[in-house]
Amino acid sequence: MTVWQCLATIALMYGMSAAQAQESTQQVTAQVTTEGDAQSAVATAANIRLETSPEVTPEALFDRVTELARETASSEYQQPQSPLPEALSRLNHDTYRDIRFRKDSALWHDERLFEVEFFHLGFLYDTPVDVHVLEDGQVKALNFDMKMFNYEKNAARLREEFAKLDQRQLGFAGLRLHYPLNTPYRKDELLAYLGASYFRLAGRGQDYGVSARGLAVDTATQGGEEFPAFRSFWLVKPEPESSTITVFALLDSPSVAGAYRFDIEASNNTVVDVDARLFARDDVAKLGVAPLTSMFMHGENSVDRHDDFRPEVHDSDGMLMHTSSGQWIWRPLSNPVTLNVSQLRDTSPLGFGLMQRDRDFDSYLDDEVDYQRRPSLWIEPREGDWNEGGVELVEIPVDSEVHDNIVAYWVPDAEFRAGDERRYQYRLSTYNESLPQEQLGRVIRTRQGWGAKSRESDPPPHSLRRFIVDFRGGEELASLNGSQPVEAKLTVARGEVSELRVKQLPDGKTWRATFKLAPQDNESADMQLKLMLRGSTLTETWSYIWNPNVLQ
Repeated sequence: MTVWQCLATIALMYGMSAAQAQESTQQVTAQVTTEGDAQSAVATAANIRLETSPEVTPEALFDRVTELARETASSEYQQPQSPLPEALSRLNHDTYRDIRFRKDSALWHDERLFEVEFFHLGFLYDTPVDVHVLEDGQVKALNFDMKMFNYEKNAARLREEFAKLDQRQLGFAGLRLHYPLNTPYRKDELLAYLGASYFRLAGRGQDYGVSARGLAVDTATQGGEEFPAFRSFWLVKPEPESSTITVFALLDSPSVAGAYRFDIEASNNTVVDVDARLFARDDVAKLGVAPLTSMFMHGENSVDRHDDFRPEVHDSDGMLMHTSSGQWIWRPLSNPVTLNVSQLRDTSPLGFGLMQRDRDFDSYLDDEVDYQRRPSLWIEPREGDWNEGGVELVEIPVDSEVHDNIVAYWVPDAEFRAGDERRYQYRLSTYNESLPQEQLGRVIRTRQGWGAKSRESDPPPHSLRRFIVDFRGGEELASLNGSQPVEAKLTVARGEVSELRVKQLPDGKTWRATFKLAPQDNESADMQLKLMLRGSTLTETWSYIWNPNVLQ
């Protein structure tokens, strides 16, 4: 097993794409018509109809969506067109938020535990998606209707403008699922599809934070990223008291088309079983499977260059990896000065995710956005073409928390060329600070600072850094007292290490590893550290890339 490898450090600033999903607060419903009234735009381009029969099962419907994706990939890509005039598609954020969905218009309102609401077109989201429902063995289309929405405050003046448009051509920007997740008296939003192939989900007691995506194509490449998008959705009507719901989606882009099945379970940890069937229309330079996108502005490991009253600002604080050999690797996130792309090699990994481990309000002191309530998202690969490849982490420099600058995904070694087909099945779950299956001690803090000693007459350069890594938990580590000969195993790809020490902190539960690092020739240092006792591993592996350029 190789360790995190720094693949690129490029002086390139990325901004948030207009395809990026935005957090939202409002809702939507739908009128049911026949399938022929709202044919998919992608299906039209491919000259395909999704025919219905007297009894369509969910399995048969997914097979049909799969065939539609295969046929779509074999045809020329058609760029979707917005039905909105520029004045309506370029709404600002505040005006867009004033278009509010009427809760009593929700699909299955007061009929099921699940209800479905829809997003209005406008702002960043000017390309419509088609929405259908499978009910009583029949596939029917859901059409846009202005009566589903209230146009309030700044949006009131837009009512007449939207009324002039062909309602049949408008469609929805996306959809969101509601369920009585936290209390039986209120249906909370637990999952939303909005913007390209982005979707957000939350578990009990959590708010939206990190996003999942259907697929990433050519992320952090010189040629620029391609953003596949979900073009059509099919909702399977659940039983009245069911806590699970199934959603199908058709994905399309210049390079790839795909059929997706999402089996969603609402519980303490929201769980989504994903079945993705991909078809290459063109050669793909870099395929990113099961991508996660998050934000890291600054944290406990950051060099203090932020004028902010909040100690930490992030939706996720680390990347966790469970390798096929059983090793757990924790990589604290950073907001770098230049683009950082790193990769951990593996074959058929057991899991990876972007985690928000720090759940303490005092770490953030932000009573408006509650970063301590953001979910961790964990990917567990199941069946499919995982094979050899690597989990890639992209860290993009940003100067504002409104930009998502962290991306993680699986990159297969096998090339994905025009005409190829792939299938990836995986489970996506929300968690809080920890995973129940990880039994080793975990990293709870990473800090670093100048390695000079107090009152040193001839202090070293600021490039000499002192690192503090604190571990806690784990069945064996938690049972040890401070007299046990716990050792730190540290490897560094570049740089000189000194004063490596381990000790138990006064709380009797936390073990601290500390060392000094002198970088080599101002190059990044790739480091891995774990605690051991007489050859037995006590903790996960702390993995970190330190770039001295952050001090300049």
